Amino acid sequence: MGNIKKAVDVIREENLSGWLFYNVHHRDKIADLFLNIPEERINTRPWIYAVPVRGKPLKLVHAIEASILDELPGRKIVYNSRQKFLEGLDELKEVGTDYAVQYSTWNPEISFMDHGVAELLKSTGFNIVSSENLILKTLGVLDDSGISSHQNAAEILYSSVNTEWNKIFNMFLRERDVKEGDIQGWFSEIFKEENMISDSPPIVASGKNSGDPHYMPKNGGAVLKRDTLVQFDIWAKFDTKNAVYADISWVGYLGEKIPPEMEKLFSTVKRARDETVNFISEKISAGMPVSGADADRKEREVLTAGGYSDYIKHRTGHSIGTEVHGFGINLDSIEFPDERNLINGSCFSVEPGLYLPEYGMRTEIDVYIKKEKVVISGSKPQENLLHF
Repeated sequence: MGNIKKAVDVIREENLSGWLFYNVHHRDKIADLFLNIPEERINTRPWIYAVPVRGKPLKLVHAIEASILDELPGRKIVYNSRQKFLEGLDELKEVGTDYAVQYSTWNPEISFMDHGVAELLKSTGFNIVSSENLILKTLGVLDDSGISSHQNAAEILYSSVNTEWNKIFNMFLRERDVKEGDIQGWFSEIFKEENMISDSPPIVASGKNSGDPHYMPKNGGAVLKRDTLVQFDIWAKFDTKNAVYADISWVGYLGEKIPPEMEKLFSTVKRARDETVNFISEKISAGMPVSGADADRKEREVLTAGGYSDYIKHRTGHSIGTEVHGFGINLDSIEFPDERNLINGSCFSVEPGLYLPEYGMRTEIDVYIKKEKVVISGSKPQENLLHF
């Protein structure tokens, strides 16, 4: 299996004995994703799949779910008691005791192993380390196929913004009410026509609601009012195996003459976006390391210089993969500081936002790194506030 070979390669690079996958009730989505375990498969008892740096993998499974890992290579040990489970663990030590697991003191996106299991492993002689670097080098980067999937999805998202903005404009011309929920539905219709799916409806937030980064309309949402802002945040991927998400945000003014303060706010977030991308690009092109935290610090520097430090609510960006919030590097120096360096195949959003009491706005683009070059996905980023 391709993923097993990838695992062995990164285990060797990290100088570890192996990578230990543990799951019960499908709590560890990384284990299921990496090992292709279907979500519908019954998983009421703990299982372990250990990929060693050398030799065959080992499967430790419960007697009543003994076939749960049968598609995977390796030797199978079946247990039906606590004692048998512990004896099975001992066999993993034949190649060493330094194992990577989905456990992290700083990154909740990958920390799926509960503390009790981590303590059990340590008490039985294992030296466990976080699998964060292994995940980054496998699930946290895109290959050419993933980049193509992502790029094609991004192009449709950009096109959909233009389509829906024109529809909103026409509704206002005809003096017809349009609600936030109506626009959500319009975006969802486009996704369906394009054979795309999403884990959630898009965000459509108007007026004061735009000050909530994760606002979701209830009961159809608010009616859009003239001379207010509306924020779109849309994400989707093709409904095909291993498809990769795209995720963008645009903001518009529902009127003709944009107030100067709104112009200034948008100019600031746009400058933060562009300077962050340029900062990453210059570092990558020069062969210099640049971390997710470095990029976030750059964005915050621009927003703070504009006088808006009190209105920053979130990190600069997140990793993108087969899940919209992927398992790679996040542009984050504050919430969960990510000091790992961006590498070829990294794909992530750049989405500076500012949120005042009266309204908020953000501009979001997606970026990936290929052959030491930074590429903006989809189409041309938003340069000016949409308006009538």
